[in-house]
Amino acid sequence: MAPKILSAFISPLPLPRHLTNLHSRVLTARKSPPPRPILCKSPPELAESESGGTGAASPTRGDNFLHRQRSVEAAKLVMKEMKPKDAKKMKREKLPKVSSAVASCYGCGAPLQTSEMDAPGYIDPDTYQLKKKHHQLRTVLCRRCRLLSHGHMITAVGGNGGYSGGKQFVTAEELRDKLSHLRHEKALIVKLVDIVDFNGSFLSRVRDLVGANPIILVVTKVDLLPRGSDLNCIGDWVVEATTKRKLNVLSVHLTSSKSLIGIAGVILEIQKEKKGRDVYILGSANVGKSAFISALLRLMAEKDPIAAAATRYKPVESAVPGTTLGPIQIEAFLGGGKLFDTPGVHLHHRQAAIVHAEDLPSLAPQNRLRGQTFPVTSSVEPSSLNGFSVFWGGLVRIDILKVLPETNLTFYGPRGLQIHMVPTAKADRFYQENLGLLLTPPTGKDRACNWKGLETEHQLLIKFEDIDRPACDVAISGLGWICVEPVKKSLANPELAFQETPKELHFSVHVPRPVEIFVRPPMPVGKAGGEWYQYRDLTEKEEEVRPKWNF
Repeated sequence: MAPKILSAFISPLPLPRHLTNLHSRVLTARKSPPPRPILCKSPPELAESESGGTGAASPTRGDNFLHRQRSVEAAKLVMKEMKPKDAKKMKREKLPKVSSAVASCYGCGAPLQTSEMDAPGYIDPDTYQLKKKHHQLRTVLCRRCRLLSHGHMITAVGGNGGYSGGKQFVTAEELRDKLSHLRHEKALIVKLVDIVDFNGSFLSRVRDLVGANPIILVVTKVDLLPRGSDLNCIGDWVVEATTKRKLNVLSVHLTSSKSLIGIAGVILEIQKEKKGRDVYILGSANVGKSAFISALLRLMAEKDPIAAAATRYKPVESAVPGTTLGPIQIEAFLGGGKLFDTPGVHLHHRQAAIVHAEDLPSLAPQNRLRGQTFPVTSSVEPSSLNGFSVFWGGLVRIDILKVLPETNLTFYGPRGLQIHMVPTAKADRFYQENLGLLLTPPTGKDRACNWKGLETEHQLLIKFEDIDRPACDVAISGLGWICVEPVKKSLANPELAFQETPKELHFSVHVPRPVEIFVRPPMPVGKAGGEWYQYRDLTEKEEEVRPKWNF
């Protein structure tokens, strides 16, 4: 407006010298505008908040985080659709501004698009225009999420830690980058860990993602533990494992999204520690984040009308790792702050990273775990395990090199994976002939032909002191664990002097190349676990620092 006002007075009256100079500078600035780059600029209200705006209606840090993510996605869409000639013109012409208000699918967080039908975020163009006209884009579920909700296995993540078997649209590194802003936000982190794959899903370097933000550790799927498990012993075991990793957490919660065990305790802890901050649900891929959020909202809806409204548009649950592809904002709290579902962190060392998409359901236990023990009965002759190999589906092979006659192995994992024991001398031939048939996954001869095999071999020398308790667990990342009992009571010979026997066990474990194994203290599962588990004596300082566990 200022240049127009000045020009109106130029012809009738002479201007003072300082105004004349100002007018010439304004005209000069208008004649030669400098080139502008593409700007993913936030709305005015967001800019005010980022610059220190105040007030009850000012956007939260979670809003800023979500707008930044959507700005990046919008910029990528613009650059992808531009032709090479248009890209050259951008350097000389004024460039369009990209709006950060890119609508996303409420089921997976992928930006909505109408160009690629097979890609995440696709909806019909007519539906898009209709919803956009009525300002209802936040209520749209993309085509991929609809298929996932009907049981289809559609992968959308590729690269290091991604999953083969489908068209790959997003890399695991890109999903991890979407979490990089968390370390700069003031937020409350709810970190999820799968009790069946505790070591494989733990995310030991979570501080690289969340910085110094406080963490609530939630252990999921405890309803899958063997019948008779004492949750007091399990909780103490989890806290011991967490303390050894030197990961400071506020509290530990044992939960089940299916039976709602422990969910109420998590809600109370969130309300206590939130203090107006946004809450982010974080965890590895397929750890159960979306199911946990659904259970959380279901209980909160009983007393909170905002949470009750949020249950209508909650994230999609699926057995496919990488279902969530972007941050999903959920209005769930009355007292300020928002709830965010985040993309799962994809870990290349888990079994799911190398299994075909259609075989992924076989890795997820659906019912309570039931240990499968070898030798099966006490009628097995002594030293029968020495010189034998045990196959756990087509994913694990254990060569038993040197154990006691009474040594016992108990497998805890998906029931669909069959276990076969053969002499080690015949193990290679047995694997080649039965891969894809008896030994699955991989399922079918076609997938077996493309299978790279069990390329990595780990030599384990396990030492033990107490014959009345298991020596250790051998955990297979992304699958389950094997409990190693040096002396099974039902097989023990009372006349044998165990003090004189060598207290060492020697195994060789074969797994696919990226998969990792962990040797850990035995988890006290089942009725027997509560009998042999021993609580560690703590000092007063340890009692103060040690996180409390709840269920």
